[in-house]
Amino acid sequence: MHAELVLAEIMNNVVEHSYLGPLSGVFSVEIAILATGLNVVVEDDGAPMPGLRLPASSPHDLSVELHDLPEGGFGWLMIRELARDLHYEHRKGRNRLQFRLETSS
Repeated sequence: MHAELVLAEIMNNVVEHSYLGPLSGVFSVEIAILATGLNVVVEDDGAPMPGLRLPASSPHDLSVELHDLPEGGFGWLMIRELARDLHYEHRKGRNRLQFRLETSS
């Protein structure tokens, strides 16, 4: 299971993109331990995701020169590969991202 990696990327995204400028805010992480893995809910009161939906995550062309590689955009691709049942909503001024992380067989 890659819980630490997925949670670190999601929480970094919240801090870096949801709280713009010198604003402060609160976010919470709720983890339920299930027989098959973890159910995770991350909530924050920062800016909503653009278009009120999860970002697209198409693979980047890695056959380009090193200096032509994009600086970002790999995080959501990784999250989508490792997490299951991703669901995002923005309601009552709060962002809510829910997903499952399965245990390895």
